[in-house]
Amino acid sequence: MNKRKASNLLCIIPLAVGLLLGLLSCRPGGEKIGVLYVLHGGMKTNGPKYMWDAAVQQFSYDHNHSVYNLVIWNPAQWPNVLDRNTTDFARRFLMMYDFGYERMGGIDPYPDISDKQLAHLKSELENNTRGLKFEVDWVGFLSADNVEHYPYPRFIYNIPDVNTGYPPLTGLSKCTYCGEGDPDGPWENCDPERYNADGPVERLLKKGVTRIIMVDMTTGGVRFYKTFNVVQMTKLALKKWNNEHGTSIPLMWVNDPNNLMERSYPTKPEGWTHIKKTPEVDPQIPLEGNPNPIAEDPLLAQLHVEGIEKAFSDSVPDNATGVILFNHALDDYDEYFDPKIDDTLILNKNIKTLLIERHPDIDPDHIIGAFGGIMEVNPVNGREERTRKMRGETYGYAWLYESSKQMPGGEWGYQYWDALEYLKNCGVKHIVIGFPQNITDSNLNLIELPQQLGKEIGIKTWAKYDKGDFTLYPKVGHPFADYWGVWVDTDCGEAACCFEMGGCADGRPYPPPRQTPIDATRGDLDPSLAFDLSAYGQLGFDETGIGGLPDPEKPVQDQYTGTWDLYRPANDDPRLGQLLARHVLDAALKTLQQEK
Repeated sequence: MNKRKASNLLCIIPLAVGLLLGLLSCRPGGEKIGVLYVLHGGMKTNGPKYMWDAAVQQFSYDHNHSVYNLVIWNPAQWPNVLDRNTTDFARRFLMMYDFGYERMGGIDPYPDISDKQLAHLKSELENNTRGLKFEVDWVGFLSADNVEHYPYPRFIYNIPDVNTGYPPLTGLSKCTYCGEGDPDGPWENCDPERYNADGPVERLLKKGVTRIIMVDMTTGGVRFYKTFNVVQMTKLALKKWNNEHGTSIPLMWVNDPNNLMERSYPTKPEGWTHIKKTPEVDPQIPLEGNPNPIAEDPLLAQLHVEGIEKAFSDSVPDNATGVILFNHALDDYDEYFDPKIDDTLILNKNIKTLLIERHPDIDPDHIIGAFGGIMEVNPVNGREERTRKMRGETYGYAWLYESSKQMPGGEWGYQYWDALEYLKNCGVKHIVIGFPQNITDSNLNLIELPQQLGKEIGIKTWAKYDKGDFTLYPKVGHPFADYWGVWVDTDCGEAACCFEMGGCADGRPYPPPRQTPIDATRGDLDPSLAFDLSAYGQLGFDETGIGGLPDPEKPVQDQYTGTWDLYRPANDDPRLGQLLARHVLDAALKTLQQEK
């Protein structure tokens, strides 16, 4: 080959490569791709306006729910949302969050950490080497103090065209409540028109995006009905835009690229949601071949493993250490379309495999999974209700996808108190609790989760108890209440209730007796559902007192004698942004190539 031909060839090669990359990276004229980072959301500070908005947002996704049909657009009902005397729901959550925010020093770190995660995602996408242009925003299942990040704010503002499930209401109004009927109202700096605003979808579309990609960490990357609701509400806003502008802008959810949840959603009765219970027609799309690439990503498992390792004890060897991967579950009947538990098992198994690789001395039988409690049918009255055996909870409907109310088996199917007791009985000296459905510090893992664990195996056994943790809990150095169930009634007939394990000195029994009439369903506020957060916990203690009374100085009977600690979430680790950006880029390139 002569020098001139070689020179021409060297000029052609980079040109050809550039053209190829151009075809792969963007469409003619350049395309802006919209990206929505999907979060659970919440509120940075506590307050009645934010609590009211959170309640309304939570129930706005389900057109079969009574709050949707009777409250959101009904001014006569607006004051009842936060009325502690009207609903158990209001009192439970108001008192729980009052306590939690006080322990966290008044601020939930979740929003600020999420902002940093979003910044990492933006930075990675802006610096991509494919020539793609992105516009990035975030959307929350709840966005109580940022209503403009609810997926479709004007859906809450405007009265729906059709009121389904309940008789037509009179006196409906656009949603403009500012606490005029609340004891603490009207709320300061409240804008009655706050929901009459563009949401994330409209903002992206007005910036000229020609497609939208959603990437989800609502519950740590696993698919879940909450994100499904956000996706459906986002599609509703997008449909309105497409209809008004004659466009056909598509949307893709990275965590569910084959739209399994949508294709598997029950089709009859029309407008089914889990409130309707067993559907008449369920498509039953196989899970095989419909993966979640985020949940399967090895880096996600690694981030959790590193967070679990931070809670290992320097004084306890690996062979005396146990790990519980604690996860929340579904609403009952959502198993007909929601693969959350199956996704969770994939992530759990990846975490366990990596933990064993990095800690070969740890006993594989000491790495297990657990869920919370569920309501049970009381054989005395035939009612499904909260029970003490199930810790007064409704967290644990851990049904596998398309199963007949089947929980995972083997090491993954424990309820958390059984998991803790199993490890205690195995002689484990230090227990680490991972929470893989949460990658960001929040009230959930900083406040609620420690109470659930502390009531079982004690608060003095918490590894940080002696020195405290004044970074996470600035006022008192720990998260613990005197008893968990801070929202329950404290009167037991003519006398106050006793919340001291073993019973009170004046003869009042622990736990307090049931106050709900036996022919009625026991609700959230019944004092019999509260648990003392004692020094060494309920497990291994005989309530009859045989074998010794509770002792704040040492474990008695068969109580836990070791220590425990909580994992540290990924929080603002830049690698989380890298993980998310990588999957967004893959999805963008794949969809662009499919269209060529």
